[in-house]
Amino acid sequence: MGQESPDHPPAHYRCVGVGVGPANLSLASLLHGHAEVSNLFVDRKAAFGWHDGQQLPGTTLQVSLFKDLVSLADPTNPFSFLAYLHAQGRVYHFLNAQFSAVPRQEFRNYLAWACARNDNIVFGEEVREIGFDGVFRVRTDRRTVTADNVVLGVGSRPFVPPQGREWLGPTQYHVSEFMEKARDLGGKRIVVIGGGQSGAEAFLDLVSRPGAELPRRVSWVSRRRNYFPIDDSPFTNDFYTPSHSDYFYGLPGDARRAFNDQQILSSDGISEETLRSIYQRLYVHRFVEGLPDLVGLFPNREVTEVTRGIGGTWDIATQHNDQPGEVEHHEADVVVWATGFRSAPTDFLAPIAGRLEREDGELRVDQDFAVQWDGPPGRDIFVQNAARQQRGLADPNLSLNAWRSQRIADRLRGVRSDDQLASFIEWSTKTAAKNAWLAG
Repeated sequence: MGQESPDHPPAHYRCVGVGVGPANLSLASLLHGHAEVSNLFVDRKAAFGWHDGQQLPGTTLQVSLFKDLVSLADPTNPFSFLAYLHAQGRVYHFLNAQFSAVPRQEFRNYLAWACARNDNIVFGEEVREIGFDGVFRVRTDRRTVTADNVVLGVGSRPFVPPQGREWLGPTQYHVSEFMEKARDLGGKRIVVIGGGQSGAEAFLDLVSRPGAELPRRVSWVSRRRNYFPIDDSPFTNDFYTPSHSDYFYGLPGDARRAFNDQQILSSDGISEETLRSIYQRLYVHRFVEGLPDLVGLFPNREVTEVTRGIGGTWDIATQHNDQPGEVEHHEADVVVWATGFRSAPTDFLAPIAGRLEREDGELRVDQDFAVQWDGPPGRDIFVQNAARQQRGLADPNLSLNAWRSQRIADRLRGVRSDDQLASFIEWSTKTAAKNAWLAG
């Protein structure tokens, strides 16, 4: 299928996207109505999926419903969340439900709906290699196509630290597999490792199970000093605006790294609703149901070692950050690693990898998210959701998804959309802002 020959040259596109998660799906949606930008987006998965292993009942988005695929870039776009609700005939039902936040499963269904409506998206096709000979040659496991530009949106993959990586299996797994593997846990001892939203949701699910499904003990270990809430206040949310992203891009590397470390809770804290639900469950278990030993909370600890225990169990050794001489041991039948995600590999770039510039372990991008390399003008490699060290905490977040895609779409179309008004906050000095404007 699609074999290249003199009589049958490969299909050519203005843009080929690798990966169809929310980032590239946003770009595909913005480009859908622009026939002058021929495009193809491929994903190796057989069908669309988005954190399917973590779609726990009752979980919600931590961002506004307006931060969908397109609305903040093009409110009239037919791929908006509101258009999805209207097409399903339930827009009034959604309004009347008065959700404080969008159910995560509903947002996942919306993303799948957007995929199904876009003929330029293909699943079950894996990119094997991307080369360049004046145009990009994208070889998949099904065909070869050529493109003027490529957009990488391969997303992230589950991360488990070395202490647990070698033990992964039926009783030790990443939270991304929770829905599939966290079954038949009644009467067992569970250790959840990780103090972010995913760890909190897994912990809440475990301590909320009814009757015989309730574990004997659930311990929650976190490196953080406490189980901290996400900072969702108005001025903190200005970190998740285009003007701050552009300001952040111009900072020196040391300042960027310090910012990401200091403001992590603006992105990776726990929703107050989840924390409140957990605390209420703990209250009921201890004081109403008389189960004082059901839960163990262990913040401010680092997991130092995981070894096999007696009878197929696990021994989790932790070290207290303020008392490093003290080592605690937690016995577990099951270990859940809620330790986040890391950028997925891009081995398919091997033929041109030596031509691409890097910074802080990332592909170095310009202001339009195009990789800086030695290729000719008009032949760009864009990256989505992979420039956290250059663009800040907002880069892997849904908040600037549509805006980033609009930047890329504008570059592909040779236009520039109007910017929204800048923040109330003067991020930079007036002199620095003027110099940056002149340089641009």
